[in-house]
Amino acid sequence: MKRKQVLFLLLFLLFILQGTVFFWLTPSSWQLQIYPNFVFVAILFVSVYYHRHTGLVLGLIFGMIHDVIYYGEMIGTYSFAMGVSAYIMGLLFQMPRAPLPIMMTVVLLGSLLFDSTLFGIYKVFSLSQSSYDWALLHHMLPNLLVHFVFALIIYVPLRKQLEIIAKSKRNQTS
Repeated sequence: MKRKQVLFLLLFLLFILQGTVFFWLTPSSWQLQIYPNFVFVAILFVSVYYHRHTGLVLGLIFGMIHDVIYYGEMIGTYSFAMGVSAYIMGLLFQMPRAPLPIMMTVVLLGSLLFDSTLFGIYKVFSLSQSSYDWALLHHMLPNLLVHFVFALIIYVPLRKQLEIIAKSKRNQTS
């Protein structure tokens, strides 16, 4: 149980870092184009290495926290997009020992699905006037690059922690 609390605290720390420290490190000309979502990348790891339902719940929780803290035009968009994207990626790629190339594919596809879902919701409710091509080139691809680099950095430590949590869960049920 203690490791699950550490994981939740790690996700909360990533949430704080993505909203504060990252903006100090990015050039001012990129701050309106890149919106990193480090918590979402970590939740994708949880969905693949632990369980997709846990990824769904964490996506809903941290997406709602994001919606409340960074209030935009609508509440619930990030919650829905994070939860659904994490669940779908966990459903498609549920592997307890997914190698690095598969996990990086999950991060790229999951980030693209997340950003496309947000774009679709904003387009349906006429909150976005830009085309998908423009949003893909100016927002989604730079975010994909940042998410990919972050996933490479956290791959080994987070994978080991999630494998330990999954192993302790299996031992408790047997």
